[in-house]
Amino acid sequence: MEALNSALSSAHISKGDDVVPITCFTEAVNDVTVHFQIIRLPRQIYVWIGCNSAKFGNLYAAAPTSTTSPKNGVNVSCVLGGTSDNTGSGIVRRLVLKTGHHVILASNIPKNPPLLEAAAEKILMQKLINLGYTKPKSEASSS
Repeated sequence: MEALNSALSSAHISKGDDVVPITCFTEAVNDVTVHFQIIRLPRQIYVWIGCNSAKFGNLYAAAPTSTTSPKNGVNVSCVLGGTSDNTGSGIVRRLVLKTGHHVILASNIPKNPPLLEAAAEKILMQKLINLGYTKPKSEASSS
């Protein structure tokens, strides 16, 4: 099982010169198992965060607003389940600000405890930084 998880943790789907990197990993947060999947598409990132199961959860879509809009503008929409005031909408908004890309987020994190949400978001952000999917600090702070 360990070998399978290792093999699947960083896969690439390719067709010709196009490559779609897929990153899957699991972290234990306060005795809760949290699963992550990141799929990097051209100018878009798909993220799934699951807690204790492989349920899809709520689906959010977010995109940076045009350059004529106020700084740090992000349009967020709840596509499936949940509402715009759910945890997922806040996470997806911050992901867009950090990456500068359109982001689709499927989130299966319970509302309580809030520390679980914060820890999962922190782990996800660190992984995105390590993968090079975020904007450089100078660009992120100016937008």
